[in-house]
This record gives sequence, C-alpha cells and structure tokens, in this order.
Amino acid sequence: MQPSTQQQIEAVLVAGFLEGNVGVPSLLLKNYRALQLTEIEVMTLIHLISFLEKEKNDFPTTDEIQFRMSASPDLVIASLQKLIHEQFIAIDEDTAEITGIRSERYNLTPLYQKLAKRVAEQQMAELSTIRASIPSDESAKNIYSTFEKEFARPLTPMELETISGWLDKDMYKEELIMTALKEAVFAGKVHFRYIDRILLEWSRNRVATVDQAKEYSQRFRQSR
Repeated sequence: MQPSTQQQIEAVLVAGFLEGNVGVPSLLLKNYRALQLTEIEVMTLIHLISFLEKEKNDFPTTDEIQFRMSASPDLVIASLQKLIHEQFIAIDEDTAEITGIRSERYNLTPLYQKLAKRVAEQQMAELSTIRASIPSDESAKNIYSTFEKEFARPLTPMELETISGWLDKDMYKEELIMTALKEAVFAGKVHFRYIDRILLEWSRNRVATVDQAKEYSQRFRQSR
C-alpha cells in the first residue's frame, strides 16, 4: 500500500530532523502551544537537543539541564517526567558488547514524529485550500496533473502556488508552461527553479508561442 501524501511529508521531515537539516527549536517555538507543552518543557527539550547536537551528550543529568535554566530542579524533573510519560522523548538502554556496561540515552525521535505530524497536517490544510482555488476548467487541471506525473509525486503547496503565479501573475500561456516542463525533462533538470528560469528567459526574448520556444531552445543547444 502506497503511503499517503501526509505520510510522505512526515517521513521527509523526520529524516530531516534526524540528519540535522531542519531546525527543530524553531518549529518547537512555533508549535508548542498546539502540542500542549509549557515554556519550561519546551526549554527542556531545546536543551536536550543542544546537549546532543553541540556536545554529543545524549544523556545529560538533571543537574546539567537545570544549571542552564532558571527553573527549579523539581520543575525540571517534573518536566522530564511529563515529556517521557506523554511520549515526547524516550530513554533507550544500550549494552556495550565488550564490557557489558549498560548505558542510557535520550531518544528524541518521538518528538520529531509529533512535530512532523503537526507540520504535515498544516501543509495538507494549505494544500487543500490551494487545490480548492485551482480553476475548474480541464486545461488548467491538466497542467497540475502533468506536473505531478513528471515529478512522480503530489505537488507541494509552494509548487502549486508557483504554477498559479505563472498563470495569473506572469501571464504565461499554458502551452508555454507545458513546453518549459518538457524542456526541463529533456535536460534532466526536473525542478521548479529550472523551469522558472526557462520561462523567464523566453519572456525576456519575446518568445510567445510553442514554435518560437522550440526554435529558441534549438538555437540555444546548438550554440553550446
């Protein structure tokens, strides 16, 4: 069974969190109220992330955490207990193969999963709003479906807005947008930034028809 669009978004976000490519503290500050977290709990999480990412300390003591906060030790302990109980973090146990020594570490993956779900839900809501505003005529629908087919995935809200902007703000003709997409596929550069550059280049050179676009592209390839 193929994963849904929301599940795909969540998976990409979690991977980004784990690889350090997505700023978790920023997302936490934007979404902690929706996740029903207090300011102390958020700061506790941010310090755990900092210990892990900046100091490679995956199991700081409560004293180490509290030393960096203005909250009392009891509040820090209560915060950690709630975060564990409500599955924002977990504690994993490891056993060294050679020495047999057991160690513990904080696992932040549950937090990343909750954040990813929250952000994915927001993006899906935006996607639904944008899709509802898409013109109902078949030619406009064809552009969106063709792009999704070539990209082999659903378009993101930003990508849908980009196509809408080409049509409504830049006043690019539908057939020129489709031709630019074909050029990108032919060049092996199927991404929106490249397609946008093609359309901008055509606009600057007064390319107004599909035939003119094909002729311009052919001249460009021959000149290289």
